[in-house]
Amino acid sequence: MGPSALPRLLRPGQLGRAAYVAYCVAVLVFLVAPILVIVPLSFNAEPYFTFTEGMLRLDPEAYSLRWYREIVENEVWRRSLVNSLIIGVSATILATALGTLAALGLTSPAMPARRFVTGLLISPMITPVIISATGMFFFYSKIGLGQTHLGLILAHAALGIPFVVLTVSAALAGYDRNLNRAAASLGASPFAVVRRVQLPLIAPGVISGALFAFATSFDEVVVVLFMASVEQRTIPRQMWAGIREQISPAILAVATFLVVFAVLLLAVVAWLRKRGDG
Repeated sequence: MGPSALPRLLRPGQLGRAAYVAYCVAVLVFLVAPILVIVPLSFNAEPYFTFTEGMLRLDPEAYSLRWYREIVENEVWRRSLVNSLIIGVSATILATALGTLAALGLTSPAMPARRFVTGLLISPMITPVIISATGMFFFYSKIGLGQTHLGLILAHAALGIPFVVLTVSAALAGYDRNLNRAAASLGASPFAVVRRVQLPLIAPGVISGALFAFATSFDEVVVVLFMASVEQRTIPRQMWAGIREQISPAILAVATFLVVFAVLLLAVVAWLRKRGDG
């Protein structure tokens, strides 16, 4: 290779593209691949967390649905799933309602101390979860809500509210407040303006916030470790117990479900964002 070829290889455009490709490959290898590897391992016919020789040879007998059947047939896993759904859905409804109302108030020009209140509301997102879990444990235990479904719902709602506040506030940033004045001039009450004008237009942001709040609750384990008893054991808590008490590839099957759920969540959020931008 002669000296005249070097400038062509070191052109900024090609150099930037090479760096971008290297970055994407690094993300795939170090972040995505370790997550995706659990999917084939969840079909292992043997109770191992590694690929067997039969799996590497693509032997059909080396693959099985036994761990998925164990999840369906095991009463502990079924109860954990029911608890996760009950707590997650209830916390999502509460977080979405409170977070949307807070975002509507924080985006109003008449709201005093908006920056302080905003920082206070999103503080659970910034504060380490272990600190939040410790404070919630002592607080809810004092008022008799420790080791109860209601206590976990309130705790998870507090963790989900920041996501709702941020997503709804982002949706309201592009909202034309002249629509409120137009509706009010036509005789609509403030509640009617919010219900029939604002909410339909910011619905993608509200739904995105609700999805993030549900994902936060469904995947949360630290608060559950502090506050839940056996009756409130959720899917992440059961996975933690399975790793510590009895290592079983059934955990990989549950993890595969969670990966699929995360992919669907991201797809829905992307669709809602595209719809909101459109």
